[in-house]
Formats: sequence, structure tokens, C-alpha cells
Amino acid sequence: MGLMEGFKLDGKIAIVSGASTGLGQGMAKGLAEAGCHIVGIDYVDMPETESIILSLGRRFLGIKADLIHSTPDELVALVERVCEVFGRVDILINNAGIIRREDALQFCEKNWDDVMNINVKTVFFFSQAVAKQFIKQQSNGKIVNIASMLSFQGGIRVPSYTASKSGVKGITMAMANEWAKYHINVNAIAPGYMATNNTQALREDEKRAGEILDRIPAGRWGTPKDVAGVAVFLCSENAEYLHGVTLPVDGGWLAR
Repeated sequence: MGLMEGFKLDGKIAIVSGASTGLGQGMAKGLAEAGCHIVGIDYVDMPETESIILSLGRRFLGIKADLIHSTPDELVALVERVCEVFGRVDILINNAGIIRREDALQFCEKNWDDVMNINVKTVFFFSQAVAKQFIKQQSNGKIVNIASMLSFQGGIRVPSYTASKSGVKGITMAMANEWAKYHINVNAIAPGYMATNNTQALREDEKRAGEILDRIPAGRWGTPKDVAGVAVFLCSENAEYLHGVTLPVDGGWLAR
């Protein structure tokens, strides 16, 4: 296979959690452009994402699910539903996640548990369910987790988010260690400051936005497209020898 052919994902079935907006929607679009049919999973309907995917000539299946409180059995059932519709699964993008802000001295148990549940527990057990399906299919598979700058840094007023995203980096390596022998690639993307709905208030704060931009060597906020291209690469044949990597997509933020 030639190098450029290796980027094509024609006919692959990709599950993208948190696909209704932002980075999840951007990665779903990028994977569809590369040839994937998309399964979007979110706690809300995804009409905009569905329209984008269908306009690219791909199939789209939207599934509403509460990933904060999902049990391992419910995640297995999600994979089974995907296979009922498409017959298989080839890619999982664990993008869904939440953040809760509160001073560490006052941080409450619910803000700890909710964040850890969706950001780490669901990521692991969803990956486990999909990995079992890859092995059952006797096929290669790709799992891409979404980490964070706070997989590398401590942050302020976000202790459960920092713990969870450090955990994502760790379990990405742990799963890669065990599953590489099955030809399953498990890697992660750590987005920097992105121009999405989640950062709108931050970007509208002139002082804070200025401080952030001053530290980013690229001199701009990232976009969903910046992350989508990396996701396509990690899901492609050209990334076959990448295992357990957490790749910063941050405009150089960590380099400072």
C-alpha cells in the first residue's frame, strides 16, 4: 500500500462519543471525509452532525446515551447495537468528557465522581467492549482517547479533571501494552486551547484570552480541524506502529 493510500478509511465503521458539537463533531467529519461511516454517541440529539456526515455521502447512526452513568454492560450493548446495524466496528474515538470547576478545599464528591466516571471509567470499559469486538472479528482496530494538557500539568480548580485526564494518559499506555498483540492500536490526543463552545467564555475574557495566546507559539487557538487531521492519522494504516502515545495538539503550548 502506498503512503497516501494508507490514510484512506473507506468503509470503516467509527464510533465517536460526544459527537454533537466541537471536537467530537470535527473528528466525526474528518473521519467521514476519509471514508468512514459514523456512529455518534451523545446525551443529546445530533442533527447537525448527522447532516454533515450524510452530506459527505456516508451513513450515520445517532445513539443517545448517558455516558456519565453507563455501566459496563450498557457499553457492551452499545457496541452490539452498532454491530447489528453495520455488522462490525473498526474505530473508537473516546471523546465524551466533562469538567467541573471548584476550589480543591471545597471540591465535592459529586464533582469528583461524575468527572471520573465519564472521563476514565467509561473510557476504559467502552474501550474494553470494543477491543473484545475487534478480537471477535479477527480484525485490526483503532482506539483514540481524548486526553488534555492536564494529562501533563496540574491545572487550577479542576482536581477531578486533572486526575481523570492523567488517568486517560495512563490507561492508554496500559491498554496498548496488552492489546498491541491483537493488532489493536490504542493512542490518545491531548488538545490544547481550542476554539469550541467549551472555551467561548474564556475567549471572550480579553485579559485571560490574551494571556493564553501569549503562551501559544502558534499564536492562535486550535480548531476542530486541527484535531481531526491527527485523529484520521491515528486511525489509519500509517499509524500501525504507534502504540500508547499521547500526542499533544497544542500549538506548542507544552513546549513553553
